[in-house]
Amino acid sequence: MHDVTYPEGTSCEMTPGLLPLDEAVALALAQVSPIAQAERIPLAEAVGRVAAKDILAPAAMPLFDNSAMDGFALRLADLAGGDSLPLAGTVPAGAAPRDLPPGVALEIFTGAPVPQGADAVVMIENARVAGARVQFHRLPKAGDNIRRAGSDQPLGARLVARGQPLRPLHVGLLAANGITQVEVSRRPRVAVFSTGDELTGGGTPGRIHDANRPMLLTLAREAGAEAEDMGILPDDLAATTRALAALGDRFDLILTSGAVSMGGRDHMRDAIVAAGGALTGWRVALKPGKPVAFGRIGKTAITGLPGNPFSAYTGFHLFAGPQIARLAGAAPAPFASVPARAGFGWSRKPGRAEVFPARLAGHDPAGVPILERLGAGVSATLFPLTEADGLGLVAASTAHVSEGDMIRWQPFCKGGLE
Repeated sequence: MHDVTYPEGTSCEMTPGLLPLDEAVALALAQVSPIAQAERIPLAEAVGRVAAKDILAPAAMPLFDNSAMDGFALRLADLAGGDSLPLAGTVPAGAAPRDLPPGVALEIFTGAPVPQGADAVVMIENARVAGARVQFHRLPKAGDNIRRAGSDQPLGARLVARGQPLRPLHVGLLAANGITQVEVSRRPRVAVFSTGDELTGGGTPGRIHDANRPMLLTLAREAGAEAEDMGILPDDLAATTRALAALGDRFDLILTSGAVSMGGRDHMRDAIVAAGGALTGWRVALKPGKPVAFGRIGKTAITGLPGNPFSAYTGFHLFAGPQIARLAGAAPAPFASVPARAGFGWSRKPGRAEVFPARLAGHDPAGVPILERLGAGVSATLFPLTEADGLGLVAASTAHVSEGDMIRWQPFCKGGLE
């Protein structure tokens, strides 16, 4: 299992009967294993996918000695009697390798192959062409401005490690090595359900629009999964059981929202068991988002998130997002690992770790971010996120936050939460 680190105190002084946050994350990850199947895809389609194996350099790079500057290639021994040489031609980038005749210089451009026999390149700023000769204002040393073959990377160097999510920089590196296809892990397959009779006919009296399913589908896809919309489950145990059982082993992860609390119509936990599965954990020392359920049905993991939208949003990033990363073969990134200072005072009841929308209010003299707390503990609306720059986190043991105290946060510009 990959290590996931949370701030000190997330597992102490918690409310009795609740899973500490770090243990809940570990339990969520324990439900899934990296997908064994891999596929070969074009390099141009690889961004966001996870490398299924180490990718090694097929050759040393650069492939040949080349000029690091626009300038003039020469043999140092030919300058023993002065500071100028006849100019005998030009070597453009892309030219075939050639020899340097004795006693002359060749104009050369960045990236062009250094002529055989040349042992330095004088940058153009340090030279002046006068007629058929070039005069040098500053004499070079051996090796100046020459990028030697193999100096960037040796043959067999590891360009990309197994489990590395591929980014544009990796695409550039692999393309520079002549690699046009890569072997990547199969995308995790995720089924997404919402639950609740109140979501059908959204917008009519007594009914509401379903925010969670569109949001979770988008979040799962951004995390690299193939997410399938499975619709809305009614507040009915038998119907929920049939829907879960009908999925068989089509998916790697089932993601639900709602029906995991203790109300009379919260059937998800019972339905998991009735569908032939097992409930491995329930209720987390987390605010908002206490009623989270973890389990398995056959080979498929199931994570039940709360129905309140901000709770579902938070639960995805704490639990489902790391599960998708692990399924894809990547190491889940730790949540809220960036140090910050509170730009607010806050007294709260300890016992549960708490996540809140946070706005960047500035930086202290050392450059540490200063955060403003938004949302005031609301779990049923996403609106505060529209003004937030990230998510803050305080430990379960925290009873009071004073202005200037160190806390943790997850910026939206990092970690894929945008």
